[in-house]
Amino acid sequence: MSADRTYSTSDEASRNIAHRCLLTRTRQISRVMTTLYDQALRPFDIHAPQFSLLVLIMEFGPISRADLGRRNYQDRSTLTRNLQPLIAQGWVCEGPTDEGGRLRPLSLTAKGKELLHGATPAWSAAQEKANALMGEAGATAIMDIASALPRRLI
Repeated sequence: MSADRTYSTSDEASRNIAHRCLLTRTRQISRVMTTLYDQALRPFDIHAPQFSLLVLIMEFGPISRADLGRRNYQDRSTLTRNLQPLIAQGWVCEGPTDEGGRLRPLSLTAKGKELLHGATPAWSAAQEKANALMGEAGATAIMDIASALPRRLI
């Protein structure tokens, strides 16, 4: 195979990936959505991924780190990185260890619940913008896809 042929095939492959890659497109959407919610939540000194963790802890807590990571499709290091500021700010606390000494369930503190309640209007405004940006069909498709994801990938 000549160098020209390899270049042409490689160029065609990259063009196909650039225009059809689901990963690339979903990451672009994710970055746009994250920025939109980050901007709305900035006055509360919290980032969108951290806010999502607060919501999950409120909804399912007390919850172990492992279960929280599974529910949010996050690996251990990403989860830990996002939890650290929540614990440092006093929004989340780790409960006493279980009998085996391994699990320390996460819960929202009164301060965390107050933050969640106070930031809800900002989240609602971001949600309206996100829905407008995605359109009704796009927003519905995203929710349907998320609902159909398998419970455990990692």
